Amino acid sequence: MSIMKPTRNLLLVLCPMLVLGFLYYSSGKLHLRVWGQKSQSDVDSSLSVGHQRASVYDKQGFLLKLDGKLPLDLSYKYGNLSEGTCKPGYAAAKMTAIYPKFIKPAPMFLDRNFKRLGKVSNYLPPFGFKTQEKIISDILSLTKNYGLGPELDSMNCKRCIIVGNGGILANKSLGSRIDEYDVVVRLNEAPVTGYVKDVGSKTTIRITYPEGAIQKPERYEKDSLFVFSAFKPLDFKWLRQMVHKEKLLGIEDFSLSLSFPWQRGTEGFWKSVAQHVPKEPSEMRILNPYFIQEAAFQFIGLPLNNGLMGKGNIPTLGTVAITMALHNCDEVAVAGFGYDMNAPHAPLHYYETVKMSAIKESWTHNISKEKEFLRKLVKSRVIADLTNGI
Repeated sequence: MSIMKPTRNLLLVLCPMLVLGFLYYSSGKLHLRVWGQKSQSDVDSSLSVGHQRASVYDKQGFLLKLDGKLPLDLSYKYGNLSEGTCKPGYAAAKMTAIYPKFIKPAPMFLDRNFKRLGKVSNYLPPFGFKTQEKIISDILSLTKNYGLGPELDSMNCKRCIIVGNGGILANKSLGSRIDEYDVVVRLNEAPVTGYVKDVGSKTTIRITYPEGAIQKPERYEKDSLFVFSAFKPLDFKWLRQMVHKEKLLGIEDFSLSLSFPWQRGTEGFWKSVAQHVPKEPSEMRILNPYFIQEAAFQFIGLPLNNGLMGKGNIPTLGTVAITMALHNCDEVAVAGFGYDMNAPHAPLHYYETVKMSAIKESWTHNISKEKEFLRKLVKSRVIADLTNGI
């Protein structure tokens, strides 16, 4: 009995201590678990906030909620200018407001220092000039001019309009309004003569590629710049022959039979091309291929395809021209853009009788995604659409 008593006393002491220890340990675990849950909650909350921030922009980096209102800083800057006054830096400022990644400096044309342009030096045509450096240097050594001309280059504020070829231009009588712009950009072979009332008479630059160039020498405007946009290496060879005033030798070898559509644009031209461009070398320019690259991959979100031309990853020349203008003009307008697929009998182009129903989704273009991009620009008033087709 005397031995049991100390043991019982010891147990009486130990038991409460064990209970207290267990409770302490449990409360500690509970405490840790609560803190851990709180910490995870904080992380989730942080992620949620980050997601909300990210969701302000779409996957291309444009604001999701677009309107034509000016941000406060731009309203202060441009709000007091009288109507009709050119707004310096307006298009770029508006573009940056809806697309913060936009960086304005990007030369309109290639010059003798073109190899410094890192964004395009590592891409093959049409997204760059890799492998074509020698032939480009040869062409530029003859053109000797790399701007719009002394008068336009010296302007503090330039208003530009890109005139598309859409049938929506017909019977709008916008000609005089189009001619008021400082820089009037036309595309490919869209004619002026005979359509002046609707499309204007002024042409500052005409952007084209071999298959789109005017084939009849008498149809070239006298006071315009011939601006070349390359979509494949062969295009530069064509331009060199145009600049050197050489006969286009071997054209039958370049042109492909229409029975082999999968080869078009890779081993030759997909249709007949101009044999002669009635312009002096000093009137010819090479469009910076960065605008094709930026329009395709940054603005529209077309597939990169390892930086090579592929299915559905080439922007139309009209969108390329708009991209160029955003970087080099203070105000940008368009006219003659937009296809209305709900009007199959409407004219596709303002200068011919082909109907809207003739257009099909192109192998190289993604018309629907491109329209999404252009609508962002119009909705936020980065550009003005005179024909309301976009």
